[in-house]
Amino acid sequence: MIMMQTCLDVADNTGAKTARCIKVLRGTGKRTATIGDVIVVSIIKAIPGSSLKKGEVVKGVIVRCKKATRRDDGSYVRFDSNALVIVDNDGNPRGTRIFGAVARELRDRRYMKIVSLASEVV
Repeated sequence: MIMMQTCLDVADNTGAKTARCIKVLRGTGKRTATIGDVIVVSIIKAIPGSSLKKGEVVKGVIVRCKKATRRDDGSYVRFDSNALVIVDNDGNPRGTRIFGAVARELRDRRYMKIVSLASEVV
């Protein structure tokens, strides 16, 4: 469960390393986000010379979540860290590589570009 003020790892090569959630999008009064949801984040830490700078506000899609997510077959999936991929307004990833595993639920949410760039889909 991702909510306001949650710190997340950035799982792509845009240059950002850490981001903090400042708003959960979709739905009125929605307080928490899970895998596949779009959130607004502020960059906390970025590498020097990258396109993203500290303090910049961007949108991101959650690809890994510590909280267990239930699947239709009754199984649960959870990850060791909370992570997101930074996207543009059309939902396409801004980076060209995605690090680490991503959840299969992204395919249901129509983020096919993120799924195809990922090294492993769990």
